[in-house]
Amino acid sequence: MRQEESLFVNRIGSNITLVVLVVLCWSPVAQLKGPSTTHAQDTVSVSLPGDIILGGLFPVHEKGDGAPCGPKVYNRGVQRLEAMLYAIDRVNNDTNILPGITLGVHILDTCSRDTYALNQSLQFVRASLNNLDTSVFECSDTSSPQLRKNASSGPVFGVIGGSYSSVSLQVANLLRLFHIPQISPASTAKTLSDKSRFDLFARTVPPDTFQSVALVDIIKNFNWSYVSTIHSEGSYGEYGIEAFHKEATERHVCIAAAEKVPSAADDKVFDSIISKLQKKPNARGVVLFTRAEDARGILQAAKRAKLTQQFHWIASDGWGKQQKLLEGLEEIAEGAITVELQSEIIEDFDRYMMQLTPRTNQRNPWFAEYWEDTFNCALTQVSTGLDAPDINASAIQNEGKIKQTCDKSLRLSEKVGYEQESKTQFVVDAVYAFAYALHNLHNDRCNTQSDQTTEQQKHQHSESVWYRKPIDSKSQACPEMASYDGKDFYNNYLLNVSFIDLAGSEVKFDRQGDGLARYDILNYQRLENSSGYHYKVIGKWFNSLQLNSQTVVWNKAADQPTSACSLPCEVGMIKKQQGDTCCWICDSCESYEYVFDDFTCKDCGPGLWPYPDKLSCFPLDIEYMRWNSLFALIPMAIALLGIALTIIVIVLFAKNHDTPLVRASGRELSYTLLFGILVCYCNTFALVAKPTIGSCVLQRFGIGVGFSIIYSALLTKTNRISRIFHSASKSAQRLKYISPQSQVVITASLIAIQILITMIWMVVEPPGTRFYYPDRTEVILKCKIQDMSFLFSQLYNMILITICTVYAIKTRKIPENFNESKFIGFTMYTTCIIWLAFVPIYFGTGNSYEIQITTLCISISLSASVALVCLYSPKVYILVFHPDKNVRKLTMNSTVYRRSAAAGAQGPPTSSGYSRTQAPGIPLPTAGTAGTTATSSDRPSQNSPRPGLDLDLDQSQTNIVHRGSTSKNSDPDSEECDNIEPSCIRVKD
Repeated sequence: MRQEESLFVNRIGSNITLVVLVVLCWSPVAQLKGPSTTHAQDTVSVSLPGDIILGGLFPVHEKGDGAPCGPKVYNRGVQRLEAMLYAIDRVNNDTNILPGITLGVHILDTCSRDTYALNQSLQFVRASLNNLDTSVFECSDTSSPQLRKNASSGPVFGVIGGSYSSVSLQVANLLRLFHIPQISPASTAKTLSDKSRFDLFARTVPPDTFQSVALVDIIKNFNWSYVSTIHSEGSYGEYGIEAFHKEATERHVCIAAAEKVPSAADDKVFDSIISKLQKKPNARGVVLFTRAEDARGILQAAKRAKLTQQFHWIASDGWGKQQKLLEGLEEIAEGAITVELQSEIIEDFDRYMMQLTPRTNQRNPWFAEYWEDTFNCALTQVSTGLDAPDINASAIQNEGKIKQTCDKSLRLSEKVGYEQESKTQFVVDAVYAFAYALHNLHNDRCNTQSDQTTEQQKHQHSESVWYRKPIDSKSQACPEMASYDGKDFYNNYLLNVSFIDLAGSEVKFDRQGDGLARYDILNYQRLENSSGYHYKVIGKWFNSLQLNSQTVVWNKAADQPTSACSLPCEVGMIKKQQGDTCCWICDSCESYEYVFDDFTCKDCGPGLWPYPDKLSCFPLDIEYMRWNSLFALIPMAIALLGIALTIIVIVLFAKNHDTPLVRASGRELSYTLLFGILVCYCNTFALVAKPTIGSCVLQRFGIGVGFSIIYSALLTKTNRISRIFHSASKSAQRLKYISPQSQVVITASLIAIQILITMIWMVVEPPGTRFYYPDRTEVILKCKIQDMSFLFSQLYNMILITICTVYAIKTRKIPENFNESKFIGFTMYTTCIIWLAFVPIYFGTGNSYEIQITTLCISISLSASVALVCLYSPKVYILVFHPDKNVRKLTMNSTVYRRSAAAGAQGPPTSSGYSRTQAPGIPLPTAGTAGTTATSSDRPSQNSPRPGLDLDLDQSQTNIVHRGSTSKNSDPDSEECDNIEPSCIRVKD
């Protein structure tokens, strides 16, 4: 609607249409005017003639109850009005700015009310409507007509004001229709930066967007996360608090309560607001984005409530650093932190104000009221010099109070409470911005050349002069300058000015017409050793906050207070939301979890553990069997001992390779068995080594193949013995596959089966390493071998052990000279016990890799040690300690197999179909020798102990003495009978 309205107005081609528009604008506001007193206010203004007139809108009076204007003057408004007059005087007396051109003013009172300010602004519009286009007129001397030099004859070229954002919003909408540019020294509402709606509005102050950011920065600096807010109705408070809420939400600051102060608020409204704030006791910080009078109402309500727990006020520049606002409320306001636009004191303006009196300052019709309010006295007609009704010279009745007559010697000073208003600098900057823009326009449009410098940044201000420069009848303003369009002036000149002001600060506008954002952070503190209070600068804000927290004083609090719904969670804890977004309970993460964000715990994952701060995770140390561990040293010591003993046995057998004892032991299978024992001992080192692909491959092959070598050799040996002795009673026919070569082939074939099984296992479950996690605090590096698959890989060896054990049981009653089967039996019985104990121990210690590996190593070493000790200790004993017994002695106790007792006679057939005879030419052993035949009564039984050497026959011999052999050279004690054959078993008579 506003854009359509603007387009419509721009197309108006006649002054009559403009008059109609003004009437339409006047009609809704005329009803807002009060009675005759209001009409009287409309006629009061500050009017100073000049070549170019600048309008002014300032809140000289406070809002009235039931009327637009109240009876009380607004000190800040009066100072701002005087600041404009002061700046106009300086410009008019500065020969470097607009030489030959005088600036005039037309200043009106807004009474701090937006609707009334709009009504007053119509006076500026009337002047514009009276400014007819003189380009079509020509004087008799062919010159252009000139305007009269008075305040009412010419148009308002631009307007300075208003102060409140609500006023500026209303006025800017009106002035833009008539292309009248406007500069505000105090309006900070964000919406005024919208050039689509306020295309001729500029300001020497920044928008509230920056102030809102500064307020949030202050709150975050104190680590507050839970605050309440109060804002005034109107554009200033509503737009300001909206920007604050947006910034606070983005930065995780929660709003406990958001209260609004209506325009016509009374004490009940303020008391209700304080009561609502008290319902959120954890929100001790309260942000005020209010006008000054509303801030005072809040403080008064807080004082009436007699708060047991003080609030801590954080206020915008609506409170700023005003002293009078806090009169009588100092204790409640102590510790308040306020934001004020950074401004410097213009000392020359203080001198200007201190020399003013009601008599000397008659161009300001409201100065007398300001004087009376400041000194709390009454002026007389004589003292003011004004045409006013006679006033009692001694006293005056005012609102039921008696005021003393003002002394003529009174002057404004700090002693009477005078303090330069914070927006003074920005009012002066606004006047100079117009002056510099007009100066540039004059240089571009008028023919008058000036030798003065145009470098405004280096411009030296003239000395202070406060008198009004007389109007020069020969003005240097040209018609082109006077008729220049206000919108073009705003865009081409006003927005492009840049200069250093009277306080030494840089002044310029951005493309939205906003000034630079610089703020002072103030703290309201008690003076040391005094009952007075003052505002102390504790920091600054210019794009970022710089705050000295050590200098902050809090209301009745020694330490910095807390304003949070819930206290921050400790390390390793997350928030569980409850109610408001800033209210929560803290819950601990698990020991293996880290804090992903404020509300989430995340698992570090296998092999990772959180740092002590619980913010991230680190990899755990990888554990595996260490060489210096006791769990490794014990099995390695056993293995080394076993390896040493095995090597000793091998060396002894090698040295006695051709002796009867070694030959009788079956040399091929003995060496094979010793090699298997050696492999089993060496497996310990593969098991305790750091798991790698190589060590894992060695483990798979070593354990399975090592056992298969041992038990394949034992199985071959026990099977051979069993077949020989069980067939001896049945047949003397030569048995197959009992030669040494056959035994080696059989043993190798049995070993090959285990190798094949292991290779298939490696294909199904490729070798490698894996990480094992018995619990969340351990990472164990192990070979990629499942416990069950390892057990299955040993099933073949278990079958070999079982068969060996069965053969050991079957051959336990063979002749004593062949009682190696007895030792094999001992070996197998013990091995079975070890394996039966190993399986549950191995699976039961799965959670402790060190115990499991140690158990496995010791079990393997014990199995090998049993075979080594049981099978080879008797042989080693003879080889080392009784070498004299290492001779051929093949006679046996054959009682079981003898079928005839007749000496030298042909006996009856045996069960195998043949009889035993003494070979011809071979004498029978005589009585008393080892070969003496005992009688049936004194012949020892089969199980009776037999002294002498128990030897297994040499398996390297292949000659067999067949049944019925009568060769005289055939001797059963010869090498031909070294093999265990039925025909070689001699029966003793």
